[in-house]
Amino acid sequence: MSRELRPHQQAIVERLRQSLSTGHRRPMVQAPTGAGKTVVAGAIVKGALAKGKRVLFVVPALSLIDQTVRSFFAEGITDVGVIQGDHPMTDATKTIQVASIQTLQRRAIPRFDIVVIDEAHRWFEMLGLWMKAPDWASVPFVGLSATPWTKGLGKYYDDLVQVTTTQELIEAGYLSQFRVYAPSHPDLKGVRTVAGDFHEGDLGKAMNQPKLVADIVQTWQRHGGDRPTFVFAVDRAHAKALQNKFTEADVSTGYIDAYTKPADREAIFRQFTAGTVRVITSVGCLTTGVDLDVRCIVLARPTKSEMLFVQIIGRGLRTADGKDDCLILDHSDTHLRLGFVTDIHHDTLDDGRERQKRDAKAREEALPKECTSCKFLKPAKVAKCPACGFKAEKQSKIECDDGQLTELTPARSRASMTEKESLFGQLKFYAKRREFSEGWAAHKFRELTGVWPDRYHNAPLVEPQPFLLNWIRSRQIAYAKAKGGSNAQASR
Repeated sequence: MSRELRPHQQAIVERLRQSLSTGHRRPMVQAPTGAGKTVVAGAIVKGALAKGKRVLFVVPALSLIDQTVRSFFAEGITDVGVIQGDHPMTDATKTIQVASIQTLQRRAIPRFDIVVIDEAHRWFEMLGLWMKAPDWASVPFVGLSATPWTKGLGKYYDDLVQVTTTQELIEAGYLSQFRVYAPSHPDLKGVRTVAGDFHEGDLGKAMNQPKLVADIVQTWQRHGGDRPTFVFAVDRAHAKALQNKFTEADVSTGYIDAYTKPADREAIFRQFTAGTVRVITSVGCLTTGVDLDVRCIVLARPTKSEMLFVQIIGRGLRTADGKDDCLILDHSDTHLRLGFVTDIHHDTLDDGRERQKRDAKAREEALPKECTSCKFLKPAKVAKCPACGFKAEKQSKIECDDGQLTELTPARSRASMTEKESLFGQLKFYAKRREFSEGWAAHKFRELTGVWPDRYHNAPLVEPQPFLLNWIRSRQIAYAKAKGGSNAQASR
């Protein structure tokens, strides 16, 4: 039985149809981690099936074949075959075929009416050659990704289908709230950078220090509250050391890496779900294709990659019964480098013109800052510390503390839920008085706050305040000027 689409999922499907109908043949669909990409993929496939189209669904790893097939069956899609060696579901007559990129690289690809590339930020040279091949030019290739920010991706995909952000989904209650704590800063002096991220060998030596490993476990015991937890390590030695340290502390801990057999991996996941395993340490895994109830993320792997960072944090943002928030214990300084996951957003694909560097530079001012009095990491440009009330004329440079964690708060001030409910009530009042639709009020709310008013549709009508009336008038004047009108016309 397929699930009913949520508003943002329906909007993604409709926006994709619009993209294809206007001539795009290589659209990229961005759905933030936890937005329900599996449901969206199912809707895309069903739409193709309804038109009698044959679909090839491509995954980036052999390990994702069976998981994808299960997800399609869960959505009521059963006419599925698999292209992979002697897989028991091999059946070329099926309308939907699931294949890994590794398999497709080694054989001739049969003809399909539409190709869907899952986790499309994971780029393979073969994909570029395939998408550029003249005999495939008329066949739509639809990319799916939570983080389509790979350098040069815009050279192959011709449209970005993007309807929501992580922050909007949190505001709407579809993703979990989160709290971030940061420890004293790891010493990364001498760690080289390779291909835009830290050198793994150097990083392993820097992060696999006995004192730091012990502090990671002690911090989790102090703050984690025995939450089901994913720990992201640098390399296999680091992940094993962390597993051993958690185990020594009588915390049931599993371990997964790229060499873990599928059956063993599934067994650990079942134990994690049952609560007999509380922590899983990993390296190079668990960043995609994992939909477990994770309530704590331990970031023990520093990174400069926005994609990796967002994928890691996204593992803990799914909602669950009894889950108030996700606790993030950042032992890597990554939040100080990249900001909060809700601050990372791109509305264009990278075409090789240094877009990401410009965006990163523009966001530097929004990075959290450290209170010189209590070490609390507070929003940028907030003079008074929310934790201790200390106010300084000028913040000093970051200094190491004693290893205790200090909480981070979102990198920009946002109105409270009560204030937002009042704001939407004022907009609805104005819309009703002017005989505008409630849709007008919703769009103005998003224009003013940056998010849709999903939580506030039942907000009571409130007489608009002067601030809001002045803002509406300013928008009307700007619109009239853009259309060549006058202030008098705008103020009618």
